[in-house]
Amino acid sequence: MNLVRTERFKKKYRNLPEHIRELTIKKLDLLLISPYHPSLRVKKIKGIVEGFRDVFEASITMNYRFLFRIENDSYILLICGTHDELFK
Repeated sequence: MNLVRTERFKKKYRNLPEHIRELTIKKLDLLLISPYHPSLRVKKIKGIVEGFRDVFEASITMNYRFLFRIENDSYILLICGTHDELFK
């Protein structure tokens, strides 16, 4: 699998605190190696997000998350941020 970062993901990532950016990289590496690892807490989001069906949520920390879709052989990274930012 590959990681594809959308422009929105890149912009939000740049605005994360440095220690959260470092953890995000580790979690993305883990997603590539073991997408069902318990620390990622991957789950499918019910309903439609950003006009897309089949969007998944994964944890960076208990407060920070990232959203992604699976398309062919890629994880399309949609956005990252706090739980409140993503789901308001």
